[in-house]
Amino acid sequence: MNQSERRQFLIRELLAEEPEYRELAIPADTAGQKQLLRALMNVRPPRAVPQRFLTVQDEYLREEAARRGVVELSTLEPLLVENGAALYLWHGDITQLACDAIVNAANSGMTGCYVPNHTCIDNCIHTFAGVQLRQECARLMQAQGHEEPTGQAKLTPAYNLPCKYILHTVGPIVSGRLTETACAQLASSYRSCLELAVENGLESLAFCCISTGVFGFPNDRAAEIAVQTVRDFLRTETSVKKVIFNVFKDLDKTLYARQLGQCRAAQGRA
Repeated sequence: MNQSERRQFLIRELLAEEPEYRELAIPADTAGQKQLLRALMNVRPPRAVPQRFLTVQDEYLREEAARRGVVELSTLEPLLVENGAALYLWHGDITQLACDAIVNAANSGMTGCYVPNHTCIDNCIHTFAGVQLRQECARLMQAQGHEEPTGQAKLTPAYNLPCKYILHTVGPIVSGRLTETACAQLASSYRSCLELAVENGLESLAFCCISTGVFGFPNDRAAEIAVQTVRDFLRTETSVKKVIFNVFKDLDKTLYARQLGQCRAAQGRA
């Protein structure tokens, strides 16, 4: 199969799973087909899927990942070194990064975003990883027996992403005045991811801007907490040697560059 044939096969299989979808027509254009496929994957519950579907899906997603481009850590320049560990700033799509783990800003249900074609990081990660990720998250949550508390994290395989693992963390939601509790919870999200990385012997991980955007955490304070928490952790004995602060907005790029620049300047004066 070529990519077009794989995409249409996947769409037909997903449409056939739900009686109300079976009369939907498959768009003739590539963009329309991609949008429909993503929407169907987004709303699909975590249930069993035939191996044939997984084989074609994996072939399709890996080819799409190659077309989007994979970003290797060797192509990035560190902005700061802390206790022998390198800190990077990268502006782009976190699903393109080839590192040991990327961090997902998850919700307390932990099985991904179910809004069709939503642009949140949770949706993007689940879309490009494949339907196995939602199944794995559902297994973890069923075994846990309750929603994921704010500030904690879970580790899963990354399936069809260029990274090896995904660290899913639930950050605080801020509405109104920023509280010390929310700040402590955000710091806990970063520490939980780092601790889980160490438990699994990981050396490199990429953080998204946890809790910012629609979750309401002020971007400037979030950047301060992120950089400080990571720096404090790297001063301990740890397997983590490379940390990437991944940003998608120009504002966050400016804020993180300022934070890391100030830290570098302080090191130079010490």
